[in-house]
Amino acid sequence: MAIMSDEQLNEFNQACRTLIADKKTLLLATVNPDGIPENSYAPYVQDEQGCFYIFVSQLAGHTRNLQMGTDCSVLFIRDEQESRNLYARERVSFRCAVKQVEAADTRYNGMLDRLEEVQGQTVSMLRSLPDFLLFQLKPTSGNYVVGFGKAFAVSPEDFSLTHIDADRLKGG
Repeated sequence: MAIMSDEQLNEFNQACRTLIADKKTLLLATVNPDGIPENSYAPYVQDEQGCFYIFVSQLAGHTRNLQMGTDCSVLFIRDEQESRNLYARERVSFRCAVKQVEAADTRYNGMLDRLEEVQGQTVSMLRSLPDFLLFQLKPTSGNYVVGFGKAFAVSPEDFSLTHIDADRLKGG
């Protein structure tokens, strides 16, 4: 495949950001204390630094897994009915460092207010429940796939893209 132009990279970068912004939930992969992977999902908001925030119940397995402080993975994926080829669905995934945001933290109320703006009145009710916790999921690495031959590494610092071509896969 030919070298990708800056203009093409910018177009893919915008498409990647749009895919994330268009979703109100993220798919979440965690690992339980026995080392068994578990999948779930959660409504989220994203801050200006690119971190994702979720507000989840301690009754859920994924919350207990997140409380262990181990990394997790998040996925945003184009809906099946919007995809021309299910083998090449547009998707972006991130490996994330996990940190619980305590109620005394200055970000706590601000993030819950933003969650309520984006996700609706349910958040107001959940705030009154003692078992809900706020977590920050900070991307440490990422990948964006648009289709065959269109895969990119996503920088966690600025969400910029680097095309993953055959030479890069071979270590060249």
